[in-house]
Amino acid sequence: MKALLIVDMQNDFVPGGSLPVVEGDRILPLIDEMVHYPFDLILATKDWHPSDHVSFASNHSGKKPGDEIAIGGLNQTLWPVHCEQGSWGAEFVSGWDTTCVDKVFYKGTNPFIDSYSAFFDNGHYQATGLEFYLRDKGVNTLFFAGLATDYCVKFSVLDALQLGFQSYVIVDACKGVNLQPNDSEQALEYMQKGGAILLSIKDLKEII
Repeated sequence: MKALLIVDMQNDFVPGGSLPVVEGDRILPLIDEMVHYPFDLILATKDWHPSDHVSFASNHSGKKPGDEIAIGGLNQTLWPVHCEQGSWGAEFVSGWDTTCVDKVFYKGTNPFIDSYSAFFDNGHYQATGLEFYLRDKGVNTLFFAGLATDYCVKFSVLDALQLGFQSYVIVDACKGVNLQPNDSEQALEYMQKGGAILLSIKDLKEII
């Protein structure tokens, strides 16, 4: 069983949103194409933060987006308010027909800890339920696309590998934040070293 996991294709992460990934909207046509490939399941994630979330710089006096703090023994990058529960920014990217999505998994719902991965929060204290869903469905192979390469895609892939799922990253269907210029490139290298297979859309068409 093979599943396509589309990570955080939400309004706040594309141009016009509060935390836009440069050209994040450019991957939507590729995703629209891929959902018609013969995957057994199409899954998606959403960042789904409460208004008092620890990752929002505005919730920390004197701090600004991009600052780093320590919370509960974990490093936390501070961000603008984004993907607030029930907001326009938290909705899937405008214009994307999501009727193809079999199930949505929500992350970052705990106000006290961030959650980049589709599987766990950043401390691996709580699971989103994705692993159990995949095992129940008999999925052993995951294909990843979405936002952002250097954060939520990366940590989702690394967790998938640790859990024993064969993992493919569709590189041209991902875009990165790149707080530092080479962050996305380094993230791809890290995922590959961890066991992920990097593909282009062209490669995917030949193996799916």
